[in-house]
Amino acid sequence: MATQISNDSTNPTTERIASRDAFEQFQRKATAQYQRMMSGVDRPVISIAISECTKAKGAEAVVAAIKAQLVARGMDVELREVGCFGNCYAEPVIEVRKSGWPAVMYGYVTPDDVPAILDGIKTDRANTATPLGVYFDGPADENKPETFQGIAPLKDDPFWHRQKRIVLGRAGLIDPLRLDEYVARDGYAGLAKAIFTMTQAEVVAEMKTSNVRGRGGAGFPAGTKWESALAGKNHPKYVCCNAHEGEPNVFKDRKMLEIDPHQVIEGILIACYATGAERGYIYIGGEYPLAIRHFRKAVKDAEAAGIIGENVFGSDFSVEMTVRVGGGAYICGEGSAMLYSIQGTRGQPRTKPPRSVEYGLWGKPTVVNNVETLANAPHIMINGGAWYASMGVEKSQGTKVFTMGGNIKGVGMSEVEFGMTTGELINEVHLGMKDGFTFKGIQTGGVSGGVMTADDFALPMTFEGIEPVGGMIGSAGFVVYDNTTDMVDMAHYLMEFNRNESCGKCTPCRLGTQSLLEMIDRFRKGQGRVKDLDVIMDTSDQVIKLSLCGLGQAAPVPIQSMIMRFREEFVARCIDAPMRVPAPQQAEPIAAD
Repeated sequence: MATQISNDSTNPTTERIASRDAFEQFQRKATAQYQRMMSGVDRPVISIAISECTKAKGAEAVVAAIKAQLVARGMDVELREVGCFGNCYAEPVIEVRKSGWPAVMYGYVTPDDVPAILDGIKTDRANTATPLGVYFDGPADENKPETFQGIAPLKDDPFWHRQKRIVLGRAGLIDPLRLDEYVARDGYAGLAKAIFTMTQAEVVAEMKTSNVRGRGGAGFPAGTKWESALAGKNHPKYVCCNAHEGEPNVFKDRKMLEIDPHQVIEGILIACYATGAERGYIYIGGEYPLAIRHFRKAVKDAEAAGIIGENVFGSDFSVEMTVRVGGGAYICGEGSAMLYSIQGTRGQPRTKPPRSVEYGLWGKPTVVNNVETLANAPHIMINGGAWYASMGVEKSQGTKVFTMGGNIKGVGMSEVEFGMTTGELINEVHLGMKDGFTFKGIQTGGVSGGVMTADDFALPMTFEGIEPVGGMIGSAGFVVYDNTTDMVDMAHYLMEFNRNESCGKCTPCRLGTQSLLEMIDRFRKGQGRVKDLDVIMDTSDQVIKLSLCGLGQAAPVPIQSMIMRFREEFVARCIDAPMRVPAPQQAEPIAAD
């Protein structure tokens, strides 16, 4: 019996989708095939999450072990490589389906666990290895049991219980390299609805009603930006997806490109249709090889199917798409610097106005949106702006994808409605601190936001909710600090990153970040003075006020926050401190031969 590897398949469409009827026919066929496969009626299905993080945890060794065992046992099983489910703490993660079973998810899988899992499939006993839980992926049915062979439902797991997955709705459920699987789960239905049933103004109106705000950090309403681009008379117009996610410990955009690239393509195409743009661009950080490979494959398949190109779905709408890869400069994540880099010139920010929507790529109107922002667009088209706005809270509608790192039990990626408190996000969804560690603080907004403490646990996780204490949604890449974290060393790490990534165009950022790093370095070595803390705070204010772009304007924010929240740790490193703590021993340099 041959083991089928689904992502070795070629583009499942044999000819271009040349009309609305042809798309709907393809959609029906893809849905039927997908549902039959996932039911396990023909053969059991094993899906394993493959992403950059799962490969680092040994997922490829598990795949090799499964393949070897299937051959040795002569078992006929559909083996699929899917995107990450988001529960990175439990990787490697696999999901098993069989006719008459719900989906059974196993975590912390090693090659040694594979024989027991395959024995369970063969003997119809799913609990031969430690599972994470079970779930029924399909229509609700009151007659479905809550448990399966003694395995608890996955929805009772705190990590899953509070989540509301929209842009992560297909995570782990589709093979990212298969267009038909994306279409089988409502893929490109939002684009088809927009093209065939809505005017450009109506698409923009739905985006405005949804009030989906920029998910890359600025929080500017996407609908307002699209409205300005539509009103522009200058041509050609462009849409650019900013996927240059270059901050430490931030990985939501990378994950979304790895697990569901067609969703981002669909969002870009909807934005192009709504604004009258002739070409869509995506700018991906060069540090993300798997995301780049998946996205390029998705673009190629969409072009072959007629979803990108001349007369999309047989309509009057034509569009092209280009993938650009960044060279590792963090500054190119800033909108104007990114556009310069796409044009082939040095990536540096410029003064504003004019905004990119007025003067962007090659001086033409350009809409710049984040990966997550654009990924919401297909769902808004299908369900309506009012549906989206009904979630979350006022001024922060919808859901938000968060990534959480540090010594917590639930390291990974979640999607929740805006409004959940900070404490709930950390201690419930992301499962709280690991045994032996206590909470100290949480770094918000990547490297751009302030540090929050346990005193802030009751604050709602919204754009405005955490601002009063210096918190920032930003890129939503949060890192939890525990009792072992030295805040002076962490301040030095963050400032060194910003100093290194400064493009050097404006003096306040170029010299200010260097000066701040030097002052913090003195504290790190135990050579600071108490009065230097006031100098750091004042210098930071000047860098924030006078810098040209968001890098310099945000670079000192975490440092100021750390000094305000953990001043005693900085004072303890001062020469003139009443209770001075010796600086950590620095390693002696190795003498040259």
